[in-house]
Amino acid sequence: MATMGEGKRKSADEIAEAYKSEPWWYDVRGFFILTFAYNSTLTEQVRLFGSNMGARHLDVACGTATLLDLVLKWRRWKKLPKVDIVGVDYAESMLAGAIRRFRGQPGFRFVHADAAEMPFEANEFDTVNIANAIHCLPQVDAALKEMVRVLKPGGTWAGNVLLYPTRRGILAAIANRINAWGIRKGILVTPYEREDIRARIVGAGLQIVSEEVSGNCYNVIARKP
Repeated sequence: MATMGEGKRKSADEIAEAYKSEPWWYDVRGFFILTFAYNSTLTEQVRLFGSNMGARHLDVACGTATLLDLVLKWRRWKKLPKVDIVGVDYAESMLAGAIRRFRGQPGFRFVHADAAEMPFEANEFDTVNIANAIHCLPQVDAALKEMVRVLKPGGTWAGNVLLYPTRRGILAAIANRINAWGIRKGILVTPYEREDIRARIVGAGLQIVSEEVSGNCYNVIARKP
């Protein structure tokens, strides 16, 4: 099963090149990937990431910030506190979409940076989210350690990870086809086995607070000691 992720992995620059579509197309494409590869829902993701936003928050691989926008709308509906947000992405075209979306609104800053080497001080953020992107990182272990570095002690981290389908049938076949296409396209490095990515998260220095597998997605909230 794990052979899908083997072979020469693309560099960060190659992956950024793969994300040069128009932001609106990225959003449409992302919806179909979410539905048929992740077998997940926007509602589930909004709750996961919306519940993990402290006073100073870092959103890694924010893309066009479409999901971030939905998360913030959910937080306003729930009457949760406002937060100062820094978004990071390596694909400049996606980052441009995020900047346009929140232009003129206070409390937002978007930075072009590699998740494995971010221009922030240690212990700078109360919370870190990385949505729909861990499986797209060419240096996943370095990126996880970097996210832990910038997170304050006692701060929390939330992420979701695309897993290899474990069930058989038409939905698994569709998910595998989408995953194979994503790897060829350069927008996916590899899906993961749950125990593999869990060990990487713990190895980066995080303590698991809650975890669940939903569809083909591993949802995690963890804490920096």
